[in-house]
Amino acid sequence: MLAPEIKEELAGYRQSIDNIDAALVHMLAERFRCTKAVGVLKAKHKLPPADPAREEYQIERLRHLAKDANLDPDFAEKFLNFIIKEVIRHHEAIAADRSQPAGSAGTTRSA
Repeated sequence: MLAPEIKEELAGYRQSIDNIDAALVHMLAERFRCTKAVGVLKAKHKLPPADPAREEYQIERLRHLAKDANLDPDFAEKFLNFIIKEVIRHHEAIAADRSQPAGSAGTTRSA
């Protein structure tokens, strides 16, 4: 059986974790809202879905931020690479949807 003060401390940490998880979800949702707008703009102007130079800059920047925050830069890079792959997938879907003729039977995917 845990002492009451340990239970209270544990509950406090868990509440902080829950709050951080909620904030992360909201931040990711906002990030994807912005990247969806980028995907629409790219599709409208027939730009490629991927931007390797931008991706490289983002990864280097995130690795630097991770080091400053005492977070494993490799973990941070893997996390950003996952996000980048999702963004590119959504941009490709937006481009494909925009290239379909009006009234075609294709499905519309949202980013």
